[in-house]
Amino acid sequence: MDIMVDVRNLSKKFHQFEAVKNLSFTVNKGDVYGFLGQNGAGKSTTLRMLLNLIKPTGGEIYFLGKKIEDGSNELLQQTGAIIERPDMYKYLSAYDNLNIFAKLSGIKVTKKILMDQLEMVGLADRYKDNVKTFSQGMKQRMGIAVALVHQPKLIILDEPTNGLDPQGIADMRNLILRLSKEMGKTVIVSSHLLSEIEIIANRMIIIHKGQKIEEGEVASLLDPANTLVEINTTDNNSTKQYLQTSKWGNYLQESNRNIKLRMNKTEVPQLISDLSSNNTNLLSVQPRHSLEDYFLSLTNNDTHVEPFTN
Repeated sequence: MDIMVDVRNLSKKFHQFEAVKNLSFTVNKGDVYGFLGQNGAGKSTTLRMLLNLIKPTGGEIYFLGKKIEDGSNELLQQTGAIIERPDMYKYLSAYDNLNIFAKLSGIKVTKKILMDQLEMVGLADRYKDNVKTFSQGMKQRMGIAVALVHQPKLIILDEPTNGLDPQGIADMRNLILRLSKEMGKTVIVSSHLLSEIEIIANRMIIIHKGQKIEEGEVASLLDPANTLVEINTTDNNSTKQYLQTSKWGNYLQESNRNIKLRMNKTEVPQLISDLSSNNTNLLSVQPRHSLEDYFLSLTNNDTHVEPFTN
């Protein structure tokens, strides 16, 4: 698989605050690459460094095998992006906005090309309407049309579903999938919404406080054979002691809270049966995908999170 973006030990400090810490990841051609983390995890800072909007404190960025130097526009020339909410000329029509941004990009386009772009994002029937009349979801889709006007190879979307209603979220999801499957674009999409990343991404990274927690294929991270089962009982200490001396001992994970075991999801019924036979008073048994475990661990403010290996 050809690597499109290769980030090596990227760091960014704002005075004494280190927003991104030695972050490394790769994005392959054709990926829908999910960038998952809490608000404030360092997602937007990282994407801004990719786009040369802010200068890294350290590290290197390679695009199609070539190192991006300070002030280089090579990546930008082949990248379309929406960072935060897209800015438009709200008193101009969708068509006029797209035409202006095409000219600003220095490219020559025909009316058919612009209309095809608007058709692709579902706005062709509103091409004469002023952008000020658009919903937030329509403005987000309009922003993607602008990002695509110079036919980039890479699309970067920072929290594209923020502020959208359920229909807007569904529209954005479908549009991202079209960019990948029908247009062959590589897409990096950041989000704090696990459910959206699960649906649209084939590969992903989870970051927390500027550091990588996990990176890999979404299908592998969601492998039922690598399910984390969290148990809570009326006496966790004695239950843990029982499990340590049973066949389940090898599945136990370090935890400061409830009892956690990593196992195949199909084994959960037998685990419950064995605990019941031991007269354990179960309060809850919660099987979680490994990806859910990491994300929930972060949002629940666990004091320490250890990466796992597949």
